[in-house]
Amino acid sequence: MNNIYEFDTVILGGGPAGLSAAIYASRGAVSTAVIDVSMMGGQPSNYLELENYPGFPIVGGFDLMEKFEEHADKFGVQKFPMQEIEKIDLTSNPKVILTKECEFKAKTVIIATGAQPMKLGVPGEAEFVGRGVSYCAVCDGAFYKNKIVAVVGGGNAAVEEAMYLTKFADKVYVIHRRDELRADRIVQERAFKNDKIEFIWNSVVKEIKGEDLVNTAVLENVKTGEKTNLAVNGVFPYIGMTPNVENITGQLEQDANGFILTDETMQTSVEGVFAVGDVRKTPLRQVITAAADGAVGAVYAVKYLETHKEVPQLQ
Repeated sequence: MNNIYEFDTVILGGGPAGLSAAIYASRGAVSTAVIDVSMMGGQPSNYLELENYPGFPIVGGFDLMEKFEEHADKFGVQKFPMQEIEKIDLTSNPKVILTKECEFKAKTVIIATGAQPMKLGVPGEAEFVGRGVSYCAVCDGAFYKNKIVAVVGGGNAAVEEAMYLTKFADKVYVIHRRDELRADRIVQERAFKNDKIEFIWNSVVKEIKGEDLVNTAVLENVKTGEKTNLAVNGVFPYIGMTPNVENITGQLEQDANGFILTDETMQTSVEGVFAVGDVRKTPLRQVITAAADGAVGAVYAVKYLETHKEVPQLQ
């Protein structure tokens, strides 16, 4: 028999959005739990350093998220890491989250499961994450001052991040599998005028090589099949993001890419269910925006509980 727990608010995800939500919810005097499929801290725990979180000119990702967790602990948030989720029912009354070990019943749920960059899926990519492979130019761009980097992709995100990287790198290659960009015309025009950017058309990355750090991207021309070695110090894939919505999809409104749609209070299309951080449709995915979303979502989850005291009844 699984252990059964009942909470006013259950937060799915222990990253910056989830932990921020936990802090605000628990301060609102509601019983609060955070469930995560891994350890608390989310993706930022894997970042070597962050230089853009206000108040911390430079801070280790793990160190910052440890402070988030300690802050949540101060208010008595109950944490359930390393939970293998089997089923989530957001439309039931109460909402139910079933894991391998536990059953959680909640009056409100805050989804903070985040998103992950779509991977190239080539040899060397996973091995060099943090050592030349990065999925966040804003996070890591400053580490490539006076170096040569490659951005993979042709949409707005890829081209905009390539322009951002020119603030630091001496040269930025944009590698695109087609012969024209998908980015908005105004974005393209700005990039074409940037002397630091060079476009490599009709090409894909087949392998990422290096020793301690990345030094080569192996490219293949999709029309001719010819392979070439491109000397670079960093590779930034920007071929899209995918939300972590396993066990959630189909229960609430999402966009074409699976990101959860919310209003300004982080309320989803399902009453009593909120979504915060990278898992929702949002124009910017950063630690600070995730934390801000968490605060908003939790405040309105508490307001929901205050105005719906009779729904649902936990038994």
